[in-house]
Amino acid sequence: MKQKETIREFYTNHGQEYPKTGQFNVYRREEFACDNTSLPPNRRDFYKISLVTKGTGIMSYADKSINIDKPAITFLNPLIPYSWQPTSENQTGFFCLFTEDFVNSSLKNENLSQSALFKVGGNHIFFLNEESLKLLEGIFENMTQEICSVYTNKYDLLRSYVQIIMHEAMKMQSPETFYQPTNAAERISMMFLELLERQFPIDSPSQTLKLKTANEFAAQLNLHTNTLNRALKESTGKTTSEWIAETLLKEAKALLKFSSWDIAEIAYSLGFEHSSNFIIFFKKQTNETPNQFRKTSVSIS
Repeated sequence: MKQKETIREFYTNHGQEYPKTGQFNVYRREEFACDNTSLPPNRRDFYKISLVTKGTGIMSYADKSINIDKPAITFLNPLIPYSWQPTSENQTGFFCLFTEDFVNSSLKNENLSQSALFKVGGNHIFFLNEESLKLLEGIFENMTQEICSVYTNKYDLLRSYVQIIMHEAMKMQSPETFYQPTNAAERISMMFLELLERQFPIDSPSQTLKLKTANEFAAQLNLHTNTLNRALKESTGKTTSEWIAETLLKEAKALLKFSSWDIAEIAYSLGFEHSSNFIIFFKKQTNETPNQFRKTSVSIS
């Protein structure tokens, strides 16, 4: 699996310098050649809100592909892989990029963690009427001015602008052009499995899983945990916890066999608070400890 595109790589791929103030920035789409720069399917390590005022293209994410042929606003986060294929010239509008450093506890608790706008199972593209377009253009214009100001609390003000944008989007209806899997259980299962697999492989000992439990996955998918379990059981024959355990075990075996990380590092990267918990989990699944498995694998290879 490809690693995430970093925010620095995003700037490089668009022929732009990485700004010194990287936690939040806002730009006009025409400055980034959005009419001739395609974005390949990938995750990014930053949030992005785009306002398309002119131009067309195809935005794809999760199991959906949407033809953007009118003014629209899009919401994307580090958990959602997406791609963009422009289909016309003269693209105009705005977009803002921000990292986890910008997402303080207030913004996360009040909006980001609760809103379906940034969840994998939510809606991320909204087509705009003339009134909404005018309002959002004004907000983005204000943000372009504020980012250059010397106001001490400008990032707090910018967070407020982001909240206004989100509230405006939540009042809108989602587009009706989504691809629909054959039934609800299959659709939910598809999104869960994509979200689960997207967290792997683990690339470094400092990386740790963002989603580890059935409740966390259900919350990210904007579902009740029982709904997620029923859907998975119906379409795959396994529960959420069984899928998580099976995937964790697979990754644990790969790290034990092919990395030089110690047991504590592997345990941390897989989301275990203590290495003893990881050892108990691994032995329950395989009837041997991680060290025993590693020694056996090394001797065989």
